[in-house]
Amino acid sequence: MQMLKLMAQTGQVMAEAQTVITLRMMGMAGLWPVSKHENSRMVTEKTAAVMASSRAAGRARAAGKMPAEVALAALKPVRARTKRNVTRLTK
Repeated sequence: MQMLKLMAQTGQVMAEAQTVITLRMMGMAGLWPVSKHENSRMVTEKTAAVMASSRAAGRARAAGKMPAEVALAALKPVRARTKRNVTRLTK
């Protein structure tokens, strides 16, 4: 069951990430309204997401979780970021 959840969450992150990329590219082209700080934001947020993901995976592994649960824990902060970005960019 954990593998199915992992696949579903991974698919959701992929879809949201593609939406964010598309909206940001449209913003760079002047076709979609985005903040003037969006370009720097897209670079700096990656570091925070990777660090949060690493910490979550480390905590799950230290707690003796199964590999799929560790992967889900690592994916959770990334999913939170992509979801927030889609919500913010589509307002």
